[in-house]
Amino acid sequence: MIQPAERLSLVSEYYFSRKLKEVAKLNADGKDIISLAIGSPDMPPSPQTIEKLCEVAHLPSAHGYQPTMGTPELRQAMARFYKRWYDVDLDAATEILPLIGSKEGILHVTLAFVNPGDEVLVPNPGYPTYTSLSKILGARVVNYDLCEDNGWQPDFDKLEEIVNNKTSNCKLLWTNYPNMPTGGRARRETYERLVRFAQDHNVVVVNDNPYSFILSEERLSLLQVPGAKDCCIEFNSMSKSHNMPGWRVGLCASNPTFISWILKVKSNIDSGTFRGIQLAAAEAYDNSEEWHRNANITLYAGRRKYAEQIMQTLGCEYDPSQVGMFLWGRIPDRYSNAEELTERILHEARVFITPGFIFGSNGERYIRISLCANEEKIKEALQRIKASIASERRV
Repeated sequence: MIQPAERLSLVSEYYFSRKLKEVAKLNADGKDIISLAIGSPDMPPSPQTIEKLCEVAHLPSAHGYQPTMGTPELRQAMARFYKRWYDVDLDAATEILPLIGSKEGILHVTLAFVNPGDEVLVPNPGYPTYTSLSKILGARVVNYDLCEDNGWQPDFDKLEEIVNNKTSNCKLLWTNYPNMPTGGRARRETYERLVRFAQDHNVVVVNDNPYSFILSEERLSLLQVPGAKDCCIEFNSMSKSHNMPGWRVGLCASNPTFISWILKVKSNIDSGTFRGIQLAAAEAYDNSEEWHRNANITLYAGRRKYAEQIMQTLGCEYDPSQVGMFLWGRIPDRYSNAEELTERILHEARVFITPGFIFGSNGERYIRISLCANEEKIKEALQRIKASIASERRV
């Protein structure tokens, strides 16, 4: 009898892949679920981005294979973007590699740097793909804790203990600021300590940085730290900052040697991205400051106030200084775990909210609300939840 590869026993189907099937069935049964779960921007990219895509798609010469390294136009736009917003100088020819989204980059970087059995440091809570892809590729996942009382920043004393263990064979450390799911802010001092950690322990630090435009005026990058390019990699994505999640355009930036190793992997996996998408993405990287303010700050600030009211209605505690396109809150003690609360809200109020356990054990007492629904939908979700809570109290 044919059996799947043993690596499949190490992971389960992605939570949202599984749960969205359930939500689709509920909708098919007429339940009209409001989803406040996934961080998929619901607004379009800038008009000039769409216009460029249409323009290039009409060209007969635009439909052939494209270089895996990306077109010069896209790489140059990425370099301009980093210089303009982060004041980081990158060589467009050798220090940037376009990606088909950051998820692809996690795969390629792990393949390029990690042998089966090597250790990979993964934040808890953290993006589930850091863990699942590491397991699929035979790496040994070692979690490091992020805690609310430390602003969701790494505890560097504990990191030192992990890598100084005689049996440690750590190759990569994944980090993500501004943090998802917690909304913890990027901090210059954290980036400086991460670079020192990489230098001291010969570990490659990879910072996943797609949220620095969402509800944030700070433009921080790990690559701003002197020496970071020698030992670190940074991902950036257009999904959140440019309202382009389905376009699958991101980048990794580092030194030429690291980029060449990642390209060696990538060139054996894909054959480049459609030219129209690349040139339109290059156009989007030149969006005005006004566009970013309206799309990434004003819009989400308006939605955020209703998400905060949902948290308050549910009796959850949250840090009002958090940034990003989610709101992360601690559930009341009366619930045994976050899923108990989110399942009740799903089936009684018909609102889909993410339980924090999917991001790791340190998320078990938390929920996450996405801001990727228009104000009317979030306000309606608030009213449904209020009605559900009132009904429960009457009973």
